[in-house]
Formats: sequence, C-alpha cells, structure tokens
Amino acid sequence: MDAVRTAELRLARRSPSKAYVGPAGNERFLETMSALLFADARLSARAAGVQTVAGTGALRLLAELLAATGPDRTVLLGTPAYVNHPAILAAAGLRTELHRVTPDGSAMLAAVDAARPGDVLLLQGCCHNPTGLSMPPALWDRLAAALARRGVVPFVDQAYFGLGDGLDEDLEGMRRLLRDVPDAVVAVSGSKAWGLYSERTGCAFVLGDDAGRREQARTLLENIARASYSQPPAHGAAIVEEILTDPALTVRWRAELESMRQRLGGLRDGLAALTGFAGLGDQRGMFLTLPLDPAAMRSLRSDHGVYGLPSGRINLAGIPSSRLTGVAAAIRAVA
Repeated sequence: MDAVRTAELRLARRSPSKAYVGPAGNERFLETMSALLFADARLSARAAGVQTVAGTGALRLLAELLAATGPDRTVLLGTPAYVNHPAILAAAGLRTELHRVTPDGSAMLAAVDAARPGDVLLLQGCCHNPTGLSMPPALWDRLAAALARRGVVPFVDQAYFGLGDGLDEDLEGMRRLLRDVPDAVVAVSGSKAWGLYSERTGCAFVLGDDAGRREQARTLLENIARASYSQPPAHGAAIVEEILTDPALTVRWRAELESMRQRLGGLRDGLAALTGFAGLGDQRGMFLTLPLDPAAMRSLRSDHGVYGLPSGRINLAGIPSSRLTGVAAAIRAVA
C-alpha cells in the first residue's frame, strides 16, 4: 500500500530508536487503534489495551486472560471455525462447546441462552472465515441483548475489517454490541487492513465499566506477554500510528483499503455469475466457501490447478482478475 510505504519512508528518515517498546507496546498506536475501532469516546474510555504479536497473539493473550480469571469457563465456538481458534483455546486450557454458524444466528443465540454467567462467546467481527458471513445489525442487537441477559462475555476476533461492506460498516456491528454489554474482549489484526503480515501487528482490548478491573486485566495481559515473548515488535505498530495520526495519510489508506474491498467484491460477484452459484455473492471478505464436497475440491486441485481446502474454502484475494473466467470454468467442471 502506498500509505504504508510513505509511513515507512518517514520512519526511516527519522531513524527512531530500536529500544524495547515495553510489554504493553506502543501507547500511541493503541490510542489510535481504539479511536478507529470503537469510534466512540465512551467506548474508548471503557477500553484498556496492549499491543500484541499480530491478531493471533491477541487471541492467545486474551484466551490466557480468560482462563486465568475464570478457569471453569466454557467458550462457545461456532463451526466451521477459523482453523486456529480451537488450537488457541485448547492451548490456553479453555473448554469449548460447539454450535453451527448459520446465517440467522439461531444456533449461536440458543448456545448463549443455555450458557452460564461468565462463559464466553468467541465470534468474528465481520467477514467470517471460512463462511464469508457477516451479521446484519438486527442480529448484533439480538445477540447483545442475549449476552447481557445471560452474563456471557463476548470475545470478538476483528481481522477483516474494511474488506466486507466498508470500514465503518464492518465495525458497526461490534460497536453496537459493545455499547450494550458490561464486559468484552477484542482481538485485532493489522495484517489485512494494512498489509502488514510479516510485521506481526495487532492489539488486544479489554472493555468494562470498572476502571480498577480494566487495569488489573491490562496488567495481567502484560505479565502474560512478558512470559510469552517479552516485547511486541515495534515497526508495524509505528507504521499504523504514523498513518492514523496524519489525516491526509489516513484518507489515502482508507481509499486504498476501499480499492482492495472493491476488487474482492468484483471477483466474488464475477464468480457467482460465471459459476451460477448466486449465493457466493452474499459472502464477504478475503475467502470464499464454494458449495463443493471434498471430492470435487480434490478434482479442482489435481485436474485444474485451483487450490482450496476440502471444506470448499478458497483464497479469493489470490485469484488474478485475468484468471477469473478460467477459475469459474474449473469450478463448473467439478460441480
């Protein structure tokens, strides 16, 4: 991204120190990320965060926090799940209970209604990986009411914001939910929205009304980080800080992110039209789940050189526009 390259050049010219940033990370990065994600001074005032080793590091730190503060918790996890979610939860020693991910959210709501106070619901903030589902506002509101009623803590994994329906549109559901629940935790990845995969840029936030408990949680996150990797990497967070503290650079970044989103939308709509699978057009994000069984996916790979998982998931972002017609023809051939 041009905005990222510009930020990097500025940082290189200033030659900032290579000193440790501390277990909590870059405080200005955290402030700017909080403002971007929550877009509400009241929500930001309820949040305490630490910089992490990308979104995966945020998930792991928060899972460890939840395990330390509630060893008897059960985490409600929708399936099909992001491939790393079960492993992260298991590594933290957390018990899981599975439910199906459905467009209407009925199984998720039923799981919340059957949960105990203090249990946790792990959900993706938008562009669900691998199904491509994004919850409509009304479902976010129903979920928030159910979580608050049952005393279940939402654990939001926010990784693909900006790549679904738009930056603020993708974050709005989470914001609605956070306004209506007393406590929550949010894991954030900077890999996709800024293209900073190798820089391992992310953050973890704890939200709650009790300032003392928030600070205790932040201190515990710092201690977990110290024992896990000591200090987060500085460069990626400094790039994001540089972008989000410069209004002109922020405008440029938002435009580039929107261009990425539109490219994905064009590829998705093109595949839906060319394959005849109209439902593909309703999915969102970087990935796409094809309505193909494992045998068809094997044939797609071995006979046509189109790679995906047995579940039908393919990386939409990896398809060149010039290859779209050929990929669609291959999908039709194995369907």
